[in-house]
Amino acid sequence: MPGPARRLRSARKAGTELRSAPPADPVTGTAISADGTPIVFDRRGSGPAVVLVHGAFTGRGHPTLTGVATALAPWFTLFDYDRRGRGDSGDTAPYAVEREIEDLAAVMAAAGGAAMVFGGSSGGALALEAAARLPEVVKLAVWEPPYHVSPDAPDLPDDFGARLADLVREGRRGAAVELFMVAAAQVPAELVADMRASPSWADLEALAHTLAYEAAVMGPGSELPARRIATVDRPTLVLNGELSPPWMAAAGRAVAGALPQAAHRVLEGQAHGVAPEALVPELLEFFVAG
Repeated sequence: MPGPARRLRSARKAGTELRSAPPADPVTGTAISADGTPIVFDRRGSGPAVVLVHGAFTGRGHPTLTGVATALAPWFTLFDYDRRGRGDSGDTAPYAVEREIEDLAAVMAAAGGAAMVFGGSSGGALALEAAARLPEVVKLAVWEPPYHVSPDAPDLPDDFGARLADLVREGRRGAAVELFMVAAAQVPAELVADMRASPSWADLEALAHTLAYEAAVMGPGSELPARRIATVDRPTLVLNGELSPPWMAAAGRAVAGALPQAAHRVLEGQAHGVAPEALVPELLEFFVAG
């Protein structure tokens, strides 16, 4: 089997070798969080532990992070877990961001007590919050944590999470999904209207209650918690897509600038819905280094 450096050079040149790697069969396990909530994960591969943290509307088994986990499995043990309220994991009330940090800590304990972490989008923000509290996070990589640091970022009210929770409580799960997509994710309203007619809309509605959780992770106005993340004194890789909105690029630069040991890279040809084959060479290089 080729070493990481040779495999990385091949991946950067053509991107074909990683895509053709044989899939690793996952082993499903359960970690118990501090409040007793079961957190279900899939484990692949062998080697140092890497925990994957999902963003909004995604969970264990999503094609992007499944692709990442499969490609990195020859060198790392990947833990792809359902955040609370998603998939097979529990959802003990009341919700708090601290409980999600405890969930990640429980998965890391199942991984051996220390791990490298990758988080995508709002999952990247959760990973940053966790790294500020958990010294067991030994390295951190994040993809486009959507903090609002520039005037062109979405203008969200401080009670955005409460509005989402109220809609779900009223039984208007579809309205909560639409509000999040249009206001936070900047999906055009006409496209959301088309999505409502698709079979996948029911899957989005099933996760509507977790959208208030995402708002809580991001905080009021999705403001960058610069002082808090400045305490994350471990190597960190911040990634952005060349085709993502400018405000996301500004957020990536701001995150990298607030961290003591950060590198910032922009992936050519990628938007916020990044392809796994674009992420894998960057993560392989970063996690192998040192």
